[in-house]
Amino acid sequence: MHAEAFKFVRRALSELDQTGWAVLEIGSRDVNGTVRGLFNGRSYLGMDVAPGPGAELVADAATWDPEVARVAGYQGPRMFHAIVCCEVLEHADTAEAIVRNACRLLHPLGVFLMTCAGPGRAPHSAVDGGQLRPGEFYRNVTPDEFRAWASGFTGVFVDTLGPDLRALCVR
Repeated sequence: MHAEAFKFVRRALSELDQTGWAVLEIGSRDVNGTVRGLFNGRSYLGMDVAPGPGAELVADAATWDPEVARVAGYQGPRMFHAIVCCEVLEHADTAEAIVRNACRLLHPLGVFLMTCAGPGRAPHSAVDGGQLRPGEFYRNVTPDEFRAWASGFTGVFVDTLGPDLRALCVR
Protein backbone atom coordinates (compact mmCIF):
# COMPACT_ATOMS: atom_id res chain seq x y z
CA MET A 1 0.00 0.00 0.00
CA HIS A 2 1.37 3.37 -0.85
CA ALA A 3 1.70 6.21 1.66
CA GLU A 4 -1.22 8.32 0.38
CA ALA A 5 -3.71 5.45 0.83
CA PHE A 6 -2.49 4.90 4.39
CA LYS A 7 -2.71 8.64 5.18
CA PHE A 8 -6.28 8.80 3.86
CA VAL A 9 -7.45 6.00 6.17
CA ARG A 10 -5.54 7.43 9.15
CA ARG A 11 -7.07 10.88 8.60
CA ALA A 12 -10.61 9.48 8.19
CA LEU A 13 -10.29 7.45 11.39
CA SER A 14 -9.07 10.44 13.35
CA GLU A 15 -12.52 11.98 12.82
CA LEU A 16 -14.48 8.93 13.99
CA ASP A 17 -15.28 7.39 17.38
CA GLN A 18 -14.17 3.75 17.05
CA THR A 19 -15.45 2.56 20.42
CA GLY A 20 -16.62 -1.05 20.20
CA TRP A 21 -16.05 -1.37 16.47
CA ALA A 22 -15.93 -4.66 14.62
CA VAL A 23 -13.79 -4.12 11.50
CA LEU A 24 -13.56 -6.08 8.25
CA GLU A 25 -10.68 -5.50 5.87
CA ILE A 26 -11.30 -6.58 2.28
CA GLY A 27 -8.05 -7.43 0.53
CA SER A 28 -6.12 -7.78 3.77
CA ARG A 29 -3.20 -9.90 2.52
CA ASP A 30 -0.15 -7.77 3.26
CA VAL A 31 1.56 -7.32 -0.11
CA ASN A 32 3.15 -3.93 0.56
CA GLY A 33 1.73 -2.54 3.80
CA THR A 34 -1.48 -2.54 5.82
CA VAL A 35 -3.82 -0.24 7.74
CA ARG A 36 -4.49 -2.91 10.38
CA GLY A 37 -2.45 -1.10 13.04
CA LEU A 38 -4.71 1.96 12.74
CA PHE A 39 -7.52 -0.16 14.25
CA ASN A 40 -5.40 -1.39 17.17
CA GLY A 41 -7.49 -3.12 19.81
CA ARG A 42 -10.63 -3.42 17.70
CA SER A 43 -12.26 -6.69 16.64
CA TYR A 44 -10.55 -7.11 13.25
CA LEU A 45 -11.11 -9.66 10.50
CA GLY A 46 -8.83 -9.71 7.46
CA MET A 47 -10.33 -11.23 4.30
CA ASP A 48 -8.57 -11.92 1.00
CA VAL A 49 -9.05 -14.15 -2.02
CA ALA A 50 -5.62 -15.68 -1.38
CA PRO A 51 -3.97 -16.90 1.82
CA GLY A 52 -1.09 -14.90 3.24
CA PRO A 53 0.01 -12.60 6.05
CA GLY A 54 -2.94 -10.59 7.39
CA ALA A 55 -5.67 -12.78 5.87
CA GLU A 56 -7.51 -14.72 8.57
CA LEU A 57 -10.30 -15.56 6.14
CA VAL A 58 -9.91 -16.66 2.52
CA ALA A 59 -13.14 -15.71 0.77
CA ASP A 60 -14.61 -13.70 -2.10
CA ALA A 61 -15.72 -10.29 -0.79
CA ALA A 62 -18.23 -9.99 -3.64
CA THR A 63 -20.32 -12.87 -2.30
CA TRP A 64 -19.22 -13.60 1.28
CA ASP A 65 -22.11 -13.92 3.71
CA PRO A 66 -21.35 -14.37 7.42
CA GLU A 67 -24.66 -16.20 7.95
CA VAL A 68 -23.69 -18.83 5.37
CA ALA A 69 -20.13 -18.93 6.78
CA ARG A 70 -21.54 -19.83 10.22
CA VAL A 71 -22.53 -23.20 8.83
CA ALA A 72 -18.85 -23.81 8.04
CA GLY A 73 -17.78 -22.71 11.53
CA TYR A 74 -17.27 -18.95 11.22
CA GLN A 75 -17.66 -17.44 14.71
CA GLY A 76 -17.14 -13.72 14.04
CA PRO A 77 -19.48 -10.74 13.68
CA ARG A 78 -22.50 -10.82 11.41
CA MET A 79 -22.23 -7.09 10.70
CA PHE A 80 -19.38 -4.61 10.92
CA HIS A 81 -19.02 -1.03 12.10
CA ALA A 82 -16.25 -0.36 9.57
CA ILE A 83 -15.13 -2.02 6.38
CA VAL A 84 -11.85 -0.95 4.83
CA CYS A 85 -10.85 -1.82 1.27
CA CYS A 86 -7.49 -0.41 0.19
CA GLU A 87 -5.97 -0.84 -3.25
CA VAL A 88 -8.26 -3.75 -4.20
CA LEU A 89 -11.01 -2.63 -6.57
CA GLU A 90 -8.72 -2.01 -9.56
CA HIS A 91 -7.73 -5.69 -9.39
CA ALA A 92 -11.26 -7.12 -9.06
CA ASP A 93 -13.53 -7.78 -12.02
CA THR A 94 -16.32 -7.99 -9.40
CA ALA A 95 -15.60 -4.55 -7.90
CA GLU A 96 -19.22 -3.40 -8.08
CA ALA A 97 -20.41 -6.53 -6.25
CA ILE A 98 -17.70 -6.03 -3.59
CA VAL A 99 -18.91 -2.48 -2.89
CA ARG A 100 -22.57 -3.54 -2.78
CA ASN A 101 -21.80 -6.46 -0.45
CA ALA A 102 -19.76 -4.17 1.82
CA CYS A 103 -22.84 -1.94 2.16
CA ARG A 104 -24.95 -4.98 3.09
CA LEU A 105 -22.42 -6.11 5.74
CA LEU A 106 -22.31 -2.75 7.56
CA HIS A 107 -24.29 -1.76 10.63
CA PRO A 108 -26.55 1.26 10.08
CA LEU A 109 -24.27 4.33 10.25
CA GLY A 110 -21.26 2.06 9.64
CA VAL A 111 -18.45 3.37 7.43
CA PHE A 112 -16.80 1.99 4.32
CA LEU A 113 -13.31 3.39 3.66
CA MET A 114 -11.91 2.72 0.19
CA THR A 115 -8.83 3.60 -1.81
CA CYS A 116 -8.04 2.38 -5.30
CA ALA A 117 -6.38 3.31 -8.56
CA GLY A 118 -8.20 6.13 -10.25
CA PRO A 119 -7.72 7.50 -13.75
CA GLY A 120 -4.08 7.85 -14.70
CA ARG A 121 -2.48 5.27 -12.41
CA ALA A 122 -0.19 2.86 -14.21
CA PRO A 123 -1.32 -0.78 -14.20
CA HIS A 124 0.30 -2.93 -11.50
CA SER A 125 0.03 -6.48 -10.21
CA ALA A 126 -2.04 -7.48 -7.19
CA VAL A 127 0.55 -10.15 -6.48
CA ASP A 128 3.55 -7.91 -5.78
CA GLY A 129 2.87 -4.42 -7.18
CA GLY A 130 5.15 -5.07 -10.17
CA GLN A 131 4.23 -5.76 -13.79
CA LEU A 132 0.84 -7.31 -14.54
CA ARG A 133 1.04 -11.04 -15.01
CA PRO A 134 -0.62 -12.78 -17.97
CA GLY A 135 -4.37 -13.08 -17.39
CA GLU A 136 -4.36 -10.73 -14.38
CA PHE A 137 -7.34 -8.34 -14.25
CA TYR A 138 -6.74 -4.60 -13.91
CA ARG A 139 -8.71 -1.41 -14.53
CA ASN A 140 -8.64 2.10 -13.17
CA VAL A 141 -11.86 3.16 -11.42
CA THR A 142 -13.47 6.52 -12.20
CA PRO A 143 -15.23 8.61 -9.54
CA ASP A 144 -18.56 8.34 -11.40
CA GLU A 145 -18.21 4.57 -11.68
CA PHE A 146 -17.57 4.25 -7.95
CA ARG A 147 -20.50 6.55 -7.08
CA ALA A 148 -22.81 4.32 -9.13
CA TRP A 149 -21.53 1.21 -7.31
CA ALA A 150 -22.02 2.95 -3.94
CA SER A 151 -25.64 3.96 -4.57
CA GLY A 152 -26.84 1.83 -1.62
CA PHE A 153 -25.04 4.02 0.92
CA THR A 154 -26.81 7.01 2.47
CA GLY A 155 -23.71 9.20 2.26
CA VAL A 156 -20.85 8.98 -0.22
CA PHE A 157 -17.78 11.23 -0.22
CA VAL A 158 -15.42 10.58 -3.15
CA ASP A 159 -12.29 12.47 -4.09
CA THR A 160 -9.10 12.06 -6.04
CA LEU A 161 -5.52 12.88 -5.25
CA GLY A 162 -3.43 12.56 -8.37
CA PRO A 163 -4.18 9.06 -9.72
CA ASP A 164 -5.70 7.87 -6.41
CA LEU A 165 -9.43 7.49 -5.85
CA ARG A 166 -10.58 7.61 -2.22
CA ALA A 167 -14.02 7.30 -0.63
CA LEU A 168 -15.74 7.39 2.71
CA CYS A 169 -19.26 5.99 2.58
CA VAL A 170 -21.84 5.81 5.36
CA ARG A 171 -24.63 3.26 5.43
